[in-house]
Amino acid sequence: MKYPTTRLRRNRQSEAIREMVQENRLHPSDFIAPVFITEGENKKEEIPSMPEYYRYSLDLLKGELDELVEVGIQSVLLFVKVPDDKKDNEGTEALNDDGLMQKSVRFIKKHYPELLVMTDVAMDPYSSYGHDGIVEEGEIVNDPSVEVLSKMAVSHAKAGADMVAPSDMMDGRIGAMRKALDEAGFENTGIMAYSAKYASSYYGPFRDALDSAPGFGDKKTYQMNPANVDEALREVELDIQEGADIVMVKPGMPYLDVVRAVKQNFNIPVSVYNVSGEYAMIKAAAEKGWLNEEEAMMEALLGFKRAGADLIATYFAKAAARLLKH
Repeated sequence: MKYPTTRLRRNRQSEAIREMVQENRLHPSDFIAPVFITEGENKKEEIPSMPEYYRYSLDLLKGELDELVEVGIQSVLLFVKVPDDKKDNEGTEALNDDGLMQKSVRFIKKHYPELLVMTDVAMDPYSSYGHDGIVEEGEIVNDPSVEVLSKMAVSHAKAGADMVAPSDMMDGRIGAMRKALDEAGFENTGIMAYSAKYASSYYGPFRDALDSAPGFGDKKTYQMNPANVDEALREVELDIQEGADIVMVKPGMPYLDVVRAVKQNFNIPVSVYNVSGEYAMIKAAAEKGWLNEEEAMMEALLGFKRAGADLIATYFAKAAARLLKH
């Protein structure tokens, strides 16, 4: 019997050699930790569809940030839950320089100057319709929405945000934001563009977290068709031309091919959002005893890195970083 001279199993025989030839690695600096903030005091509210994930009032936020810093997380992405009485069709509260987002940025930059603070730039948390733009006669109008989003980005930059993260998918908003930021003297404020954001069923728990589900219809007129890849590359190319510093693919696990295509076609940092539905699936299956939560979590995160993601926004950031640290 003839045996092969090439035996790939030789490089799998021990933990030492497996680690030595490992092609991709995770590090806490890869992770962006989403942080949900709510108004009021002494509030730490678990999100029912996102077990072990919470909304914090500012007075309790410090404890969470201490834990993130301790395990090596270097970047946070902020989202705010806006009361219904502060919502309207024009996103008025989003432009309030003393609003919850702006206060949160100032708080974090004062107490944690080393943290990179990214802010969600989107109208849906502030919209009485739950949409990412201004609604006129049942239509989400593009250009007036971009004007509001650009002002929102400048307001966040004034508060001290290091990077704004527009998640709206309006056409032309990256160029408009870049122009508005530069004209306001914030040429060093970065933009992480949600460039290929799909109209996905995986956002449900997030919308529970911020009470931001659309009040009518869906978001398919501005978020992308899950069937399309070439269109994602066009979106990314336009955002790069308009001044994006980082581009994002969202969601993550069902769209690894898109992450790979973006990384292969463009010389720019690529982020991926491991979204709330992906988090909830792993947590739910683990609660049922159907899979090992830690192993599934780390395998998913490594999959994003293998596909080409440089950065990973994930609700598993703290847990994964803690495992990597130990």
